[in-house]
Amino acid sequence: MTTARQILPPALAMSAIVLVSNLLVQFPINPWLTWGAFSYPVAYFVTDVCNRTSGPSVARRVAWIGFAVGLILSAVFAPLRIALASGTAFIVSQLLDVSIFNRLRQKTWWQAPLFGSAAASIVDTSLFFGIAFAGSAIAWLPLAAGDLGVKLFMALALLPPYRLLVTRLAGRN
Repeated sequence: MTTARQILPPALAMSAIVLVSNLLVQFPINPWLTWGAFSYPVAYFVTDVCNRTSGPSVARRVAWIGFAVGLILSAVFAPLRIALASGTAFIVSQLLDVSIFNRLRQKTWWQAPLFGSAAASIVDTSLFFGIAFAGSAIAWLPLAAGDLGVKLFMALALLPPYRLLVTRLAGRN
């Protein structure tokens, strides 16, 4: 049976990550990168920890809750087009991450989070930037390339914290 303790903390974290990322994506660092590229990959980290510690059904529930709350908050605090692009890209990529992670969960500990996050990052970046900025005056292709590069780097960089957190959480059960 799923408990509120399994769902609430990661769902709140997920919602905050979506909101912060939707605000930060509006602020370019340079022609190929926004601040949102650094915060958003943490959403895959949350999903992957949930998937490893509580299973894919909990990870999917956390993604759906994060999607709903994040979409509502983003619609209030970010432009509507960004909120809709984010919501679409978020839920599609999160569910993809859960699926790939689950297929690879019996492999070496790092394969499921790395490959799930990498594939989800490609889909998320394509959907988000295509929906949010296509047809606008913003030169979004370099931003999408920079964003994807950071997401892939973060997928690697978050592996040690993932391992530590999963080990710690497994020890509490």
